[in-house]
Amino acid sequence: MRVSASDMIFKIVALFLVFICVLGMFGKLRFPGQERLASARCPKCRKFRIGKGPCSCQKGKR
Repeated sequence: MRVSASDMIFKIVALFLVFICVLGMFGKLRFPGQERLASARCPKCRKFRIGKGPCSCQKGKR
């Protein structure tokens, strides 16, 4: 039983789409560490804070 090239391409595309859908479902799950990343942002300007000091938006202009 021979498989034509168009059938093979269709199967590859279908498997790829199923794989992408499964990845999308796993991507919507909340993974550990999400809360910690959200708390590392400044509540005012939503930039990531680096270190323990205040954000640059709260320091004022230099």
